Amino acid sequence: MSSKKWIVIFFLSIILIFAMVAGLNILVDPFGVFGDVLMDWYSYNITMNPRVAKIKYLDRHYEEYDSYIIGCSATSSFPVNELNSYYGASFYNMIMYGADMKDVELTVSYMLENYIVKNLILNIYIDNGVYYDQGEDTLTNNLHPKVSGASRLSFYGKYLFLNPRYAISKISSRRRDTYLPQPFDVFDISTGAYDKRARDAEPIGSLDEYIRSYPVFADYPEARIEMSQTDYCIKSVLTIINMCREAGVNLTVVCSPVYKDYMAYFDPAQVADFYTKLAEITPYWDFSMSSVSWEPRYFYDGTHFRNAAGTMALARMFGNDRVYVPEDFGVYVTKENVASYLETLLEVPEITAENYTARVPILMYHHLDYEGNDTTTTTPETFEAHMKALRENGYTAISIEELVSYVDGNGQLPPKPVLITFDDGYLSNYELAFPILEKYNMKATIFIIGSSVGKSFYRDTDYPIIPHFDYEQAREMVDSGLVSIQSHTYDMHRWQPFEKGAARTSILKLEKEDENDYIRVLKEDFLKSSAEICENLGIHVDSLAFPNGQYDILSQAVLTDLGVRVTLSVERGINTVIKGLPQSLYAMKRLNMNESIDTDKLLEALCS
Repeated sequence: MSSKKWIVIFFLSIILIFAMVAGLNILVDPFGVFGDVLMDWYSYNITMNPRVAKIKYLDRHYEEYDSYIIGCSATSSFPVNELNSYYGASFYNMIMYGADMKDVELTVSYMLENYIVKNLILNIYIDNGVYYDQGEDTLTNNLHPKVSGASRLSFYGKYLFLNPRYAISKISSRRRDTYLPQPFDVFDISTGAYDKRARDAEPIGSLDEYIRSYPVFADYPEARIEMSQTDYCIKSVLTIINMCREAGVNLTVVCSPVYKDYMAYFDPAQVADFYTKLAEITPYWDFSMSSVSWEPRYFYDGTHFRNAAGTMALARMFGNDRVYVPEDFGVYVTKENVASYLETLLEVPEITAENYTARVPILMYHHLDYEGNDTTTTTPETFEAHMKALRENGYTAISIEELVSYVDGNGQLPPKPVLITFDDGYLSNYELAFPILEKYNMKATIFIIGSSVGKSFYRDTDYPIIPHFDYEQAREMVDSGLVSIQSHTYDMHRWQPFEKGAARTSILKLEKEDENDYIRVLKEDFLKSSAEICENLGIHVDSLAFPNGQYDILSQAVLTDLGVRVTLSVERGINTVIKGLPQSLYAMKRLNMNESIDTDKLLEALCS
């Protein structure tokens, strides 16, 4: 073959390779710049670069929204569904990784020119006085050229001839996608906010355990940060204010909560200068420093506050007294009050835990019988001794409803609360325990297995089981005002010896079970359980005791999506519930009661 032909083949091969790479990048579109027509997976694209992919997404879906909240990643913690309720609007969350105010200004300008915008919330973080117009990373932090005015040819060319590993990674990730967010798809595409279902399913009642899981709060790194970009930030904010005024957009400015150790990085004089200059051009809601800043569990990490804190912030802004809000959380700052406000901003006293937490032990009983044992059976005499000892030592038995009400900030708990629970729904709860509860005026919650209600045989077989009370007997207990009935699942607490093949002995996914099938089964089971309890007893079911105490983040997240407020484990310990943090009601610990626990051991356990 002649050298001329070799050269032609060589160049044609190069052209073919480039064409194949370009075709792959267009079809798979790992950054969502070409419309992602094949995979339509914008949660992945936005994770790769929210600045670019959100604009591309909204260009197709902007008619679904009429309001926006914009800023750095802390912006995600203002829940979109609550914004929609308060404003009567349809919000989209335009959070961007580490957004500086120049990027925000350019993005707002594009949105005002191209979308319907009735309301705009501008979230300002203290870092906005540190970073400004930082330039653009080649792939992950650059703006769309429609927003920045940069060369479109250069922009599309860059993504057209990406390294194929980006496309291959997206294809591989699709096969590994799950119900809960993964590192490659951390956004909820419909709201634009981070998908925090996994983080919000974590139990957080124990501060020691929380700090062990997130050690940054125990040993916060030391640093000094200079706020050298304050004037540039304020200039962009003023530009945004003027643009919104001209467009007739309702603009609200908020400043995010800051963890106390992070605020310590900054010079107080520079902080005061930042907030003063902001007040000179616009009033704003400031949540930066308060008692919330002292409690790590109101934060996901050292710089990002929880959605629950965002819920409290919005409640303060809109005067919603049905939501718990610490008294010092949130101040409406104006140029008239900024000087007096700043005098105390950086001197917020540490709030004592007793002001917003409560210590709540939970006792776990099962079956009462005249022959007790050291596992799950208690004699009526021992149970009565327990109730008498609780009463004589100043303990007050509370209901699940009172517990939830406390966390929501709508009620107080007595000085020594205790939650009394029974698992399974045995007939002995009605025949033996209920009269004793009445005698001592003690409240209790019974978690029933739906498929076993009124049964004396296992799942319609001839295998005898300990008898369970029926709904007529349950109604009598509920009508007393002392007993609440909640779920122990409908049929996910089976007994393996009576089953053929693998049995659901817990709420966990079976080995090799498809995740979608598992989620469907779990949802159907809980909905059936709650519907039957509601139909027979008129009780709204929002609490569940995990069968055998077993659970994981997936099962907790699914139940949370279904509206479950309280879940109980069998792990031994005492709980701390926290006002404003519903996660403190997840996987609550209990003290197992049986015949081996005398009153001395009971009282000792309650004080441990």
